[in-house]
This record gives sequence, structure tokens and C-alpha cells, in this order.
Amino acid sequence: MGNSLIWVLLAFAAYMLVMIAIGARYAGKTKNSEDFFLGGRHLNGWVAALSAQASDMSGWLLMGLPGSVYAFGTGQAWIAVGLFIGTVCNWLFVSSRLRRYTIVANNSLTLPMYLENRFHDKKRVLLVISSVVIIIFFLVYTASSLTAGGKLFASVFGMEYKLALTIGALVILIYTFLGGFMAVCTTDFIQGTLMLIGVLLVPIIAYFIVGSGNVVDIIGQSGVAGGASSFLNVMHDSGEPVSATYIISQLAWGLGYCGMPHILVRFMAVSSDKELNKSKVIAIVWVALSLAFAVFIGIVGRAYLFPEILGQGKFEAISSENIFIEMIKQIFVSDFHLEFIGGLFLCGILAAIMSTADSQLLVTSSAVAEDIFKGIIKKDASDKTVLNVSRATVVVIAVVAYVIALNPDSSVMGLVSNAWAGFGAAFGPTVLLSLYWKRINLPGAVSGIVSGAATVIVWDYIPLVQKDSEMVTLGSATGLYSLAIGFLISLVCVIAFSLVTKTPSEEILKEFDQISNKNI
Repeated sequence: MGNSLIWVLLAFAAYMLVMIAIGARYAGKTKNSEDFFLGGRHLNGWVAALSAQASDMSGWLLMGLPGSVYAFGTGQAWIAVGLFIGTVCNWLFVSSRLRRYTIVANNSLTLPMYLENRFHDKKRVLLVISSVVIIIFFLVYTASSLTAGGKLFASVFGMEYKLALTIGALVILIYTFLGGFMAVCTTDFIQGTLMLIGVLLVPIIAYFIVGSGNVVDIIGQSGVAGGASSFLNVMHDSGEPVSATYIISQLAWGLGYCGMPHILVRFMAVSSDKELNKSKVIAIVWVALSLAFAVFIGIVGRAYLFPEILGQGKFEAISSENIFIEMIKQIFVSDFHLEFIGGLFLCGILAAIMSTADSQLLVTSSAVAEDIFKGIIKKDASDKTVLNVSRATVVVIAVVAYVIALNPDSSVMGLVSNAWAGFGAAFGPTVLLSLYWKRINLPGAVSGIVSGAATVIVWDYIPLVQKDSEMVTLGSATGLYSLAIGFLISLVCVIAFSLVTKTPSEEILKEFDQISNKNI
């Protein structure tokens, strides 16, 4: 192993040890299930903001988005626009009301528990349905995160994929198992900071190395479809004008936010409205900078890495996803010989992956331990028992996700896209209307969750349409993202079923008024 690689390895080792140390620190402070799942609702504004955004963006921010812009042009930035709008709306219109409502709704610790308490579901139908949806989608979502981490280790160190996957999975498992929610949020705060520094600094350095007057010319020389002008035109993709369906599908990603359990739980855990208001500003600034500079990485990377690194016509997806890795290696290892610093910036990519995987593990364990075990199987379970079941569930889910992730050829982006659509369509309309529409009731909520999840499954997985002599899914046939149609169908079902069934009870209406008037 060369000296350069040793310094990079030391940076990774130092980073992972810090993450594990944080988990060990909070292990002794985690006394009950509320501590494990919500940190006792003591989250401050900075940690809440960066934790929510770090757990949201994952490796997609530093690998998927820059890679797609690098390969196809700035038309790929529409998804960033959709995510920014969704983030802003989520913080402004959902966070405060959801935090207050979960307190009033019997101090709900999880999203399924909030829905059950919000609609006074005595038969626990919502609890079961919501928990099952969370377990299914997050199991695959976690596997995709572990896969991305394994590929990062394999790419940087040249190690065998299964070994790389094992190392990444063990570190995430250890600090999540030990410290629960506060360990996850604290590590996410560090990871969010590291991600932001990397995404800002690396493309700026590369831009000045290339020279501001040379970027457009080199992009044109790199062989992009339609030339540099098309590449830099947000209304073009792969050299062709974008369609309305394409723009709608990309913007529709923003609809997913109000249905993401691992993001919503951060709102529930903030210590006060004052801290939450601080979080809103921090989170919106963070996401604006991160998304804008992730697109910038794809643009500058096209010039900086041509032709020595990824030139000679090698623009396939696997190469494009590695551009941020290659830029860091070239700048800090080859050009300036700052191997340890380069290793820390590579840890920023690992941070993006880990910050999502740990949140997925925690939310899934809460669905099993708090919602299913205590909510249905053993209602009189003590806090200590629930805590032990939670930690055991983290291990089990991690192991199952690890087994799924053993296939290095699995489509990470495809799994993320489908899981995001599933959560957004299933929970988004119900959560949103539960906070703002007085007339919504239990039948409406159930129909919304079921119809949203079912629409995504049918749209993405079941071949129903014949195209070019073969059966394809509705998603493939129309080019429309399943979240757009799933969210709409779920919204219609919630409203329709609520209006044709019984009006909510006086007690439920009184709680709604209490939230609306900010009387807690």
C-alpha cells in the first residue's frame, strides 16, 4: 500500500472512530424508548437542521446528482429545484405544527403512533399499516445505502466489495445500536458539516485550476451531446429539449418530503419552537448551497477531469457517479499532496451515505419495537424491554439489509427513487391534511396510505403496457415519476373517503383547534 493511500486510510479510520465514540458517549444517557427514538425531545436548532438535511440527501447529493449533470447536462438540475422547494415547504408548513401535534397526540414518538393518536384509532389499523409500509420500504432503502458505502470503500481503497460493505455496515450499526437518536443526530450534525465543506470547497478549487475562461471551451471539447451551450441549458437534457413530463417528474421529488419518517422525526424531537425557527433558516440555507454546488460539481468536473481522468469517451454511469471522488483524489492527492485532507473530504461522501443509513435503521427499529411490539404484541412492556427490543431490531434490520446489499450490481438509485416515491405517496397527503384539514378522518387516512403505496408498487413494478413487443411498467411507458401520480391519487382518496364517511369526533376536533390556536 502506497504512502498516499495510507494517509487516506488513516483519515477514514479517524473519522469512523469519532462516530463510534459519539455512540458510546450517548449509550449511558439513553435510559428509555423516548431517549432512544427522540432524544427526550431535547434537540437544538443546529443539530436538528443539519441532522434532518444530512439524513435526507445521502450519497445521492455527492454522487448521483453531480454524476447525472456531468453525463447529461444541467437539465438534470430540475430534480434539485424540486427538492429545494420541497425542503422549504416542509420546514415552513409542516415542522412546527407536526411538533406541536405529536405532543398533544399523547406524546407520540413515531409517525405511526402520531397517526394512530391523531385519529383516535382504537383498532390500531393505522399503526399496523404504517409500520408495515415503513419496514418494507426502509429495509430496501437501508440496503441501498449500505451498497453505496461498500462501493465507495471499494473504489477508494481497491478492496473487495464484500469486505468494504462489511466495514461500513459495522460502523453504522455500532453507533446507532449504542446511542440511539441522539448519537444518530450528533453524528449527522458532524456529517452534514463535513458534506457542506466538501461540496463547497472542492468545485471552487477545481474551477480556479481550470480557469474561468476555459470551462466552457473544455466542456465543448469533451464531446457532450449538443455542445457546451446545450449542456449548460437547463431546458436541455442529453442534447435534446426537455418535455413537460420530464420537468413534472423531476419537480415531483419535492412532494416526498412531507411523507419521509426519518425527516419528520427530527421535527418531533426539537426542544422548542424557538429552536425550530432557528432550524428552518439553517436547513434552508444548507440545502440551497448543497444542491447548487452539487450541480456545480457536475459542470466543473466535466472540464476539470477531461481528458486525463474520465476522458476518451468513458461517460458511462459508473464513471460519472465517481466524479467527486476522482476530483478529490486528483486535487488533494496528485496535485497538492495533501492526502490526509483529501481523505477527510472523501469521508464527506461516506458521511452522506452513513447519515441516511443510520436514520433508516432507527426509524425501522421504532416501527418494530414501539409500534408493533409495544403497540400490539405486548402493550404493558416496560421502557427497558422496548429499548432492548429496539436495539435488537437495529441489529436484525442491519443484517437483513446487509444480505440484500451483498449484490454489488444492485441499482442504488433505482431503489432510492422507488422508496422515496413510496413514502411520499403513502404518507405525504395524509400527514399534510392531518395538520391542516379539520374534516380528515380515519377512513380517509387509511385510504390515503394504502392507495399511495399501492399506486407506486403498480406503477413501478407491475408490467401492464405493451411497448416495442414487450410488456413494461406504466412508469417506463409514460416517463412519469410514480410519486407524482401516487401523491395525486392518495390526495384524492383522503379527501373523498373523509367526505363520504363520518365527521371526526368532538374530541378530535377540539385537539385540532388547540393546535391551530397554538395552545399546548
